[in-house]
Amino acid sequence: MDRREFVRASSALAAAATFPHAAWAAQQTERLPVTIHAREVVGTLAHVWEESAGSDRAAITLRERWRQDLDRWVKEVGLKRVRFHGILNDELGVYAPSILNRRKVTPNFQNVFEVYDGLIERGVSPYVEVSFMPQALASGTGTFGFYKGNISPPKSLDDWSAFIRTWVGALADRYGVAALRTWPFEIWNEPNLPFFWSGNQQQYFDLYKATAVAIKQIDAVIPVGGPSTSEGAWVREFADFCGQNNAPLDFFGTHAYAASAQKKDEDVNEAVPDTVREVRRIIEATAHAGKPLWLSEWSSDSPAMIAHVVKECLPHVQAMSHWTLSGTYEELGVFDTVLREGDNGWPALYRGIARPGFNTYKLLHALGTEQLHVDGPGLATRMPGRGVAALVWNLAKAQQAAGLPSATTERKVEGSPKTLDVRFDGTKPGAKAVVRFVDQERGSPLPAWRMMGSPQYLRPEHLTRLRAASEIAPPVRMRLDGRSTLSLDLPPEGVALIEIV
Repeated sequence: MDRREFVRASSALAAAATFPHAAWAAQQTERLPVTIHAREVVGTLAHVWEESAGSDRAAITLRERWRQDLDRWVKEVGLKRVRFHGILNDELGVYAPSILNRRKVTPNFQNVFEVYDGLIERGVSPYVEVSFMPQALASGTGTFGFYKGNISPPKSLDDWSAFIRTWVGALADRYGVAALRTWPFEIWNEPNLPFFWSGNQQQYFDLYKATAVAIKQIDAVIPVGGPSTSEGAWVREFADFCGQNNAPLDFFGTHAYAASAQKKDEDVNEAVPDTVREVRRIIEATAHAGKPLWLSEWSSDSPAMIAHVVKECLPHVQAMSHWTLSGTYEELGVFDTVLREGDNGWPALYRGIARPGFNTYKLLHALGTEQLHVDGPGLATRMPGRGVAALVWNLAKAQQAAGLPSATTERKVEGSPKTLDVRFDGTKPGAKAVVRFVDQERGSPLPAWRMMGSPQYLRPEHLTRLRAASEIAPPVRMRLDGRSTLSLDLPPEGVALIEIV
């Protein structure tokens, strides 16, 4: 079930074990072999996790704290795009009555330009989610979220289309058609869920075609796609509709969350990959075979789960978009904490404090693009100068947020510490290696926060200390043994980046 079900309860993982603080370190570990074939290139490693990250709504991007978090994503992870809801919301005054316009509705793109200028100034582009409906064009008054985005179909598709042409034309005039050809335009958000779309499936398909055609009337090369549904829903019907009705379609978009598996008592680590595989299978069985697939929302706060999901999705997607890049996030209201025990929600950064998920993306970013064959839980690449970079992990079943984020006060994990025996086949024994670690204790602000007494409201001095404490520790220097092997102890969920230099 999707992340926004508005339900607090979620099924606990069977036989779950909680690993408070560093209790794992005292446990006897089992051994797990991993082999990196350092001379066997199997293809290109596309950094799909860097293509996009998600972030609440358009208006939130105007805040200084959010922009500071974005700066870190760009600098440290190589982020290329940002996706968010509500670029057409009335709170931005895009097509809304006001005292200034004497209640005569006219397009006003002042805030739209400020939002997109802010991204471009920081070196990223928009992943444009076309939502929500300006009230002046809406057929109803239903809204979603703290910011009350209108979720209704338009009263008139003709009026909506005219507005879209005006809006996209204004974007083309300001940023240039060449730039817009690199901005994916994804039409709406999760229309299969009633709290995001009050219409039915056919009304969404009609909205999609009208919107896509209007965008293509500005420039035929601007990429458009959908259906942006939760859990891969409607993909077959959407593909058939576009083919039968000559609706433009350049890419598919869908969303998947690990918490859906918990509701079905399935493997939490496979929920996202299984959805992606099924959507790709459906696409390949339609007239749109081979078209790009964007996983435009997914999330995890578990380092090893992030690495595992990325690896499993690589053959099927052209891009992934982590939800969310920043804890400056108000979809359901204003958070009353920065850190807490248990479920901390989906944000990877909050007020400059890195969480383990963000640091996992930093380690992934350090990988190259020549992918090597790996036996076991790992991703590896050949680096310039004949070096090797390998990310390895100890996968565990970490309960993920379902419904409302921050709804649980205990982190539940099913897994055990392991010793990974990582062999670099084709690498000389004794070669130098540097190793960096990320888990719920290392590369995490939580231990330092607990030592402060777990304050709810962080003072400036707390923030400074926690930002420093959440950084990845300096690398450990090691050497391969006589079998070209490193042995690394990892707790449940832990990841390690090994660089052979």
